[in-house]
Amino acid sequence: MQARIKVGAVSYLNTKPLVYRLDEIAPYADISYDLPSRLADQLASGELDVALIPSVEYFQDPSYKIVSNACIGCRGAVLSVKLLTRVPFDRIRTLALDEGSRTSVALVRILLQQRFGLTPQLESLPIGAGVNDTDADAVLLIGDRAIHTPEGRFIDEWDLGDQWCRWSELPFVFAMWVARPDVETTALRTALEQARDEGVAHLSSIAAKEAAVAGLGESVCLSYLRDNLYFNLGSRERSGLELFRQHAIALGMAPVDASCS
Repeated sequence: MQARIKVGAVSYLNTKPLVYRLDEIAPYADISYDLPSRLADQLASGELDVALIPSVEYFQDPSYKIVSNACIGCRGAVLSVKLLTRVPFDRIRTLALDEGSRTSVALVRILLQQRFGLTPQLESLPIGAGVNDTDADAVLLIGDRAIHTPEGRFIDEWDLGDQWCRWSELPFVFAMWVARPDVETTALRTALEQARDEGVAHLSSIAAKEAAVAGLGESVCLSYLRDNLYFNLGSRERSGLELFRQHAIALGMAPVDASCS
């Protein structure tokens, strides 16, 4: 009999294809939903056996192991992670950061440093705040509010997925299923990949169900899931993840002994 396993997932739109029918496919899994940062904390404390956590959180413990080839990534424009700027990119001196994602924060810092040699002064943009609540030269937005056209006077924007893929010539991986080292995950690996495969096969029905919740038109929602996201952790994704790890280490956002095994 399959032992019970505690699994933590995120209820964001971009995760819906990964958890499609997962409770039915893996009835032995006790699945809970929470914010990515909390899932990372619960995995670290042993409250969870497996969790869908952001890339930067995965780097924090070299004993973590990637469970399956299901992930949230992109091979071009991602649509939901954007840098909006009020000044030319090479003149950005202050940067307001959406509190929702340390991975996106690391990504924008890497790109500004590598492209323009910039290390702007950072400030927080609380989750409930709008872009007009800050006077920063540039603002990082993630999630649904990045997909919508923002209010405010901005002269340009970066889609960070597009910028990373052009600069690195590799995909970007935002999150993956990660387990603590003492957890048996053979059966769960198969279940997670089956859930992903079925989710990708049913993107239209997911979009029809989730569009209104996300405040998007159904066609926009479907296009986002189908055209902007990539859900398979292949060899090129792993190479992109390793490159991201190296740059995260240089920024002090990952320990030097992190790995992408």
